[in-house]
Amino acid sequence: MANAFLFFLLLIFSSNIIFENIHACNQSERSSLLFFALTLSSPQLNWTSADCCNWQGITCNRDGWVTHLQLPSNGLKLKGAIFPSSSLANLTHLTHLNLSHNSLSGSLDQTEFFLSLNDLEILDLSYNILFGVLPSSLPSSHIRMVDLSSNRLHGAVSSSFFQQAWNLTSFNVSNNTFSGPIPSSICSPSSSSLRHLDFSFNNFNGSISSGLVKCSKLQVFRAGHNYLSGSLPEDMFNSTTLEEISLPLNSLYGAVSDRISNLTHLTTLDLSYNQLSGVLPLHLGKLSKLKYILLDFNYLEGSLPLSLMNCTNLVELRMGSNNLEGDISMLNFSKLGQLSKLGLRKNNFSGILPSSLYSCKFLKAIQVNYNNLEVQIQPEILSLKSLSFLALGSNKGLTNVTGAMKILMGCKRLVFLSLASSFLGEEMPNGVEMVDSNGFQNLRHLDLSSCNLSGIIPSWLSKLKMLQVLDLSGNRITGSIPSWLGTLLRLQTLILDFNQLSGEFPKELCTLPMFVSGQAAAQVGRFYLELPVYFQPSADAVTKQYNYLFFVPVIYLSHNCLSGNIPIEIGQLQLLQELDLSANNFYGNIPDQISNLKHMERLDLSMNHLSGKIPASFTGLNFLSSFNVSYNNLGGPIPPGTQLQSFNASAFEGNQLCGGPLPNKCQTTEGANAPDMSTQDANTKEHQIPWFYVSVAIGFITGFWGVCCPLLLMRKWRYAYYHFLDNVQDRFHVMIAKCMASMRRKLFRS
Repeated sequence: MANAFLFFLLLIFSSNIIFENIHACNQSERSSLLFFALTLSSPQLNWTSADCCNWQGITCNRDGWVTHLQLPSNGLKLKGAIFPSSSLANLTHLTHLNLSHNSLSGSLDQTEFFLSLNDLEILDLSYNILFGVLPSSLPSSHIRMVDLSSNRLHGAVSSSFFQQAWNLTSFNVSNNTFSGPIPSSICSPSSSSLRHLDFSFNNFNGSISSGLVKCSKLQVFRAGHNYLSGSLPEDMFNSTTLEEISLPLNSLYGAVSDRISNLTHLTTLDLSYNQLSGVLPLHLGKLSKLKYILLDFNYLEGSLPLSLMNCTNLVELRMGSNNLEGDISMLNFSKLGQLSKLGLRKNNFSGILPSSLYSCKFLKAIQVNYNNLEVQIQPEILSLKSLSFLALGSNKGLTNVTGAMKILMGCKRLVFLSLASSFLGEEMPNGVEMVDSNGFQNLRHLDLSSCNLSGIIPSWLSKLKMLQVLDLSGNRITGSIPSWLGTLLRLQTLILDFNQLSGEFPKELCTLPMFVSGQAAAQVGRFYLELPVYFQPSADAVTKQYNYLFFVPVIYLSHNCLSGNIPIEIGQLQLLQELDLSANNFYGNIPDQISNLKHMERLDLSMNHLSGKIPASFTGLNFLSSFNVSYNNLGGPIPPGTQLQSFNASAFEGNQLCGGPLPNKCQTTEGANAPDMSTQDANTKEHQIPWFYVSVAIGFITGFWGVCCPLLLMRKWRYAYYHFLDNVQDRFHVMIAKCMASMRRKLFRS
């Protein structure tokens, strides 16, 4: 009986606790949360129950105080542009605030918000539209993580901001517009717990201050894509806990100290796109945990240290665009069993491309073009089952284009293939075995440019249904442009300039979906490459880097022997951004339909035999940054009051054009902008029908056949006509005889 009574009391006590927890929400904080919800324009939060502790994204402690407000990726938008600091400031027991990946706007420079949250440990407001400057200090001495990345915050990060950062482990302000130096006090003794620092994608400048060693537990230091200068601070190499140093795209200079070998925990070293010089550290191989070495686009010299092969965990090695040299065949890549990407382009490496590369079974990308290597395509390359990116061009000794292409057709996953400036003077592979092969079914980019190859455009290309980029420029290709190019439904970059192609511009090119339909282009999307590629539209253009296979829609056919009219169907290529038909034999008028290409940025029709006028509809081409129609047979005024006047006069020379930007003004009848009437009259007279001569010809034909036909076909008419002529002749003779007799009588009388 006593046990039953005790059980009853325990049951009542437990139910009271449960009841209290169910209705534990503090009413003042509930009101603050409701006020926060009222500031949102969307979406509507389902905060309707009496107990706010059961609301979406809300967590309370046992006393009913709100400790967690977590609503990431909910599409939250504010009615105004004011961050709801007043309502959130009332949540004084808040430890976790996560409103990341929303569309919240407003300024963070609001002291009541930061000063009241004394218990805050996690602050994540990343990926919003917050602006303004940072407060003078962190909101809490308990705070462990601050993530304000991907906003619109600006100004300097004050040194006092970290004064209370006793427990701070992670600080991320990347992808904003912060400026000034990286605060020197960031690694003060009060912030000895820091493990993760990210200042990348901002406008920070100045040198990297010494003192990183004071962050005795620092593991990740990122400050890439800024304006930092100076050399790497020496004390950085004493931070033995560092696992990642990422400082790409700055202006750092000087050598990489051999003391970097002290950082034995380092897994990522990214110093690409700087101005570093000197030789590579001799003992770089001591960093056995290194997975990523990214040192491309610097001024590094010397050879690759042999110790580098001791970095057996290496996944990605990129040292392209430096001044490195040496015999690469000395390196034993078989030790790098995890290697996935090798980027050594644009250096001075020599020797034979090591066959030990083929033992790297995980290798996906090889980029060694623009060196002095002796390269041949060997069947062993087929052992690289994951190979999708291959760039070997602009080296020495690469021959037998037909044999090479046959082998490479066996690389089933190959997406990107660049063999430019190779196989010099050979013939374009176009045998029956090539046509019958089913290789290259995943190939999206093919570059055989500047090889001086002869022959025609091979028909086996028509089977590459995934092809997006075709570059056969700088060869000796003859024949016409095949109409089957119009069946390559993903083709979006066609580069055939500097060849010997003849014939007309095929109308089938004007139906390519990637140039015609935005929906088709969107479905293809972006295909990310294992290594970046570089593209220079013209000799005077800036080289562009692409990390994905999504080039600008272009057609380059310049410096060939193409002729005929430019087809009016070209107006269907509404997504085309660059068209170069220069240095050909095109004639006729410039199609007015080109004005339909509203995305056109570069148009070059120079050095042809085009006639007529520049279409007035070109006034609608608002995105032109390059335009050239020089050395044709064009006449008349340049359409006035348009973007065409902003180009240099050389873009119009070699024609009979007038008006700005040319110095010769057009003859006008009304106003300064009136068209040249003399030119119009000349054109009108040129095309006027000569009615006088037409009427004379018609009269002659009518009279002649009107008389001759009856005489030939009707005998009675013919006899009557002849009889008439005899009578006329007799009368003529009688009249002459009478005149002569009369003249003699007059003569005798005198």
